[in-house]
Amino acid sequence: MATSSNYWEDLRKEARQLENELDLKLVSFSKLCTSYSSSNSREQRTRNSSSSQDNMLVAMTTELQQLLANLSAVNDKMAEYTSNPGVSSHNAALMHTLQRHRDILQDYTHEFHKTQSNFFSLREREDLLGSVHRDIESYKSSSGVNNRKTELFLKEHEHLRNSDSLIDNAISIAMATKENITFQRGMLKSIQTRVTTLANRFPTINSLIQKINLRKRRDSLILGGVIGVCTILLLLYTFH
Repeated sequence: MATSSNYWEDLRKEARQLENELDLKLVSFSKLCTSYSSSNSREQRTRNSSSSQDNMLVAMTTELQQLLANLSAVNDKMAEYTSNPGVSSHNAALMHTLQRHRDILQDYTHEFHKTQSNFFSLREREDLLGSVHRDIESYKSSSGVNNRKTELFLKEHEHLRNSDSLIDNAISIAMATKENITFQRGMLKSIQTRVTTLANRFPTINSLIQKINLRKRRDSLILGGVIGVCTILLLLYTFH
């Protein structure tokens, strides 16, 4: 039984280590994507700098995918352990711990795919704007005529670029806010783990934890609503 208990503790230790490493890597990945998409257009970047950033993104993406796969494998081992008839007397506590690690894995997987998707969208928009800019420059060079239509078109394009810059700044602020929330979430999860351990020993604390969780979900909904309204107002202001 001692050996079996040690095996479970080793799995938990490995899972926590992978979770901590994923948390740090996701923050770095988010910062790298933000710095890549918030920098100047591709024409203004040096070729070596752009290639270096691309290589870093590919390497970090591969590393995160491997960490997520490793954590998933550890969770599977923990699930296999809980199904062992020899640990049925502790099954409720083990299942609670396993579910918590599964929730953490799901959160990290969702955050990784969301950050990756946002980055691809930003890069696609940047490439599109860069293509428009090149077409304008090519037209100016070939025609040599600076007529009224060209001036209006250039002014409209400049307005679009300024609007894009404002949106990028708003996204950067949102990403920075998300990183701060992610850091706070890590701290709260650590505190919640300790409180959950106490709650299992003292049932009266469990009721208090449920009230705290309800209030936390309510605050999250309020914060999400405020951020959504601010984003909509910013977009309306930008395009009007």
